[in-house]
Amino acid sequence: MKKVRKAVFPVAGMGTRFLPATKASPKEMLPIVDKPLIQYAVEEAVAAGITDMVFVTGRSKRAIEDHFDKAYELESELEARGKDELLDFVRNMIPKNINCIYIRQAEALGLGHAVLCAKPVIGDEPFAVILADDLLDGETAVMKQMTDTYDYYRCSVLGVQDVPRADTKSYGIVDARKVAERVEQINAIVEKPKPEDAPSTLAVVGRYILTPRIFHHLENIKPGAGGEIQLTDGIAALLSEEQVLAYRYDGTRYDCGSKLGYLQATVVFGQRHPEVGPAFDAYLKSLGG
Repeated sequence: MKKVRKAVFPVAGMGTRFLPATKASPKEMLPIVDKPLIQYAVEEAVAAGITDMVFVTGRSKRAIEDHFDKAYELESELEARGKDELLDFVRNMIPKNINCIYIRQAEALGLGHAVLCAKPVIGDEPFAVILADDLLDGETAVMKQMTDTYDYYRCSVLGVQDVPRADTKSYGIVDARKVAERVEQINAIVEKPKPEDAPSTLAVVGRYILTPRIFHHLENIKPGAGGEIQLTDGIAALLSEEQVLAYRYDGTRYDCGSKLGYLQATVVFGQRHPEVGPAFDAYLKSLGG
């Protein structure tokens, strides 16, 4: 009865939709107010009781490693200036019991390949996969909702939401039947179907809990378009031998892989920010929007 204690963060992507901002800096380091996307993702994992953060990185991703590393010079400067509050924040961005592990993905061969790169660290345990550019905002952390669901059903769980039928071509889409409140059993999963071919409008977003059996299927499926190994194809193969559930999470998703979603998240999180929220909200109202 193993708990979910490890999370994989595939962060090797190039972030081309945000060029030139992502030319020399990872898209996962784009800030929402004053915290980068990757930190929101790690905090969500911590809230779910996950202790091992496995980052699958690529070229130009050192900023992520540096972000979660100790910054001696910065801490010394803050201490010398008496900026104790900032110093405490920098020193305690993540709890002391959290392990950060970095694996290099030499070639960008798809999300499935990125997950497969983490196999030596994950071993024979269930694990989470979190895509940092999907910022999920829930009263209870979405990954905590999903680990609770895993603890009850003991099988793979995919985070899902309904999308407009016209948008199915941008997602993995599931065919599923309801088994409980917010929980559905998946019969099939299709990667980016045309609207007329989609089995439903229930789309997989960037949150997964997977059993270690997924590695067997990722090692044996054939690469798809562009020579990439698709996680969706691995999950489709897993369905032939294990139950996989879709979980309709309670929360709001901001697609920060798109400029519009990123701006929406910035506005919402800016309005609730304890330091600048009231002034920012007043400014937005002054615009007459």
